[in-house]
Amino acid sequence: MYDAILAHIGQFIDLEPAEVDYFTSLLRYKMLRKRQYLVQAGDVCKYDSFVVKGCLRTYFVDERGGEHVVQFAVENWWTGDLYSFLSGSPAAYNTDALEDSELLQIDQASLDQLYERVPKFERFFRILTQRAFVSAEKRVIATISQTAEERYNNFIRSYPGLDQRVPQHLIASYLGFTPEFLSRMRKQMATRKS
Repeated sequence: MYDAILAHIGQFIDLEPAEVDYFTSLLRYKMLRKRQYLVQAGDVCKYDSFVVKGCLRTYFVDERGGEHVVQFAVENWWTGDLYSFLSGSPAAYNTDALEDSELLQIDQASLDQLYERVPKFERFFRILTQRAFVSAEKRVIATISQTAEERYNNFIRSYPGLDQRVPQHLIASYLGFTPEFLSRMRKQMATRKS
């Protein structure tokens, strides 16, 4: 059950067997069915969650009821409302499962204990946070400076195969497009390729 998360962590830090045992003892297994919420806006996000299997989306609902996807999380990605998790404040986002999903979770108190007992985990989570920040910066720059087609192609590169797992209207929402615009653009791209 822990192979995926340990392989993921192993890309950044080396763990001794006792450290692995301690870390895995702090994790909680969570299964979500399709359309089930991990966290809803207004609730406190109590866990940082690693996706072992499945696909989730994080989104917010605007004052007119429109949904705006801000993140997808697939295998080997972490998800949740980070600000809510760290601060104990109500979540600004909803995160739900787009397919049946399996997660490994850690709560804030356990994470603090982990940092104290195995300090190298602070480095691991710092790297994750830095990578998330850089990714968010790149997304802002792409939204401002790239064409719609460039943004779509970046999405396909960043999330290989996700376009086959997720409804097109959610991809459109993530990219800031209407579903109709995305459909037209994809048809134009396909016509140019043939």
